Amino acid sequence: MDEPIPVTRDVDHGTAKLMPDVDRKRAWLLTVDGAPQSYVDLDEPTHLEFEYARRLGHVVDTVAEPGRALDVLHLGGGALTLPRYVTATRPGSRQDVVEADGGLLSLVVEYLPVSDGAAIALHGADARAWIEAAAPDSVDIVIADVFGGTRVPAHLTSVAYARAAERVLRADGVYLANLADAAPFGFLRSQLATFATAFEELALIAEPGVRRGRRFGNAVLVASHRPLDTATLARRTASDAFPARVEHGAALREFIGGAKPVRDQDAVPSPEPPDGAFSIG
Repeated sequence: MDEPIPVTRDVDHGTAKLMPDVDRKRAWLLTVDGAPQSYVDLDEPTHLEFEYARRLGHVVDTVAEPGRALDVLHLGGGALTLPRYVTATRPGSRQDVVEADGGLLSLVVEYLPVSDGAAIALHGADARAWIEAAAPDSVDIVIADVFGGTRVPAHLTSVAYARAAERVLRADGVYLANLADAAPFGFLRSQLATFATAFEELALIAEPGVRRGRRFGNAVLVASHRPLDTATLARRTASDAFPARVEHGAALREFIGGAKPVRDQDAVPSPEPPDGAFSIG
């Protein structure tokens, strides 16, 4: 059998590259303009290589009893890592994936097709436009992992967007977002303040080194109207190869401090990562 070879293609928003993992037979890394976007193992869809993806997976695992099928809306597609994970861990789940880069979607479908029978519908569309047009109370989980290059787009950071996300979720639904920031955490604090206007419960999952301001990195925001199982989440994230902490309640309110919710007219993208923070090679 021929060894898999890298695939490079110009897509709508940059140059995408699929690189095979020499250590895992059918595993691939997806980059766009050199920035890692996704890692997927077609033979083992429950393998989540990136730390932030594992943290998102931990939340997905704890929001409902194991194996229960859920309706999930993914904003940002990448290589469809999380949709594949949900299909494997919660069979029968219905999922919609909204990805603004249609060329990227086509590349992934061509080289990394989803398994037969997976109820995953792919849509080439803008995440904000899609969620504002979606039916209210229609999904159990929204997972937002949208980056324009290496930055979260400004129109996905405002109160109007947070309320649109809240509207599409069922009463016991949960919103998750992969964000990125560094000290003094102006972006992260403002995002927490923004989502506090639409949701009653918030949690933040981040590595101690990021949270203490030692380096730029990812943080997962979790928002809902019902109390989150933060004890289980804390145990799971602490046991990872790169342990993370779960902050909620008074500690999180203290972290938010005087940060103000973001209005559309004031919205800005997440900070530009320092050189090398998210690059490969």
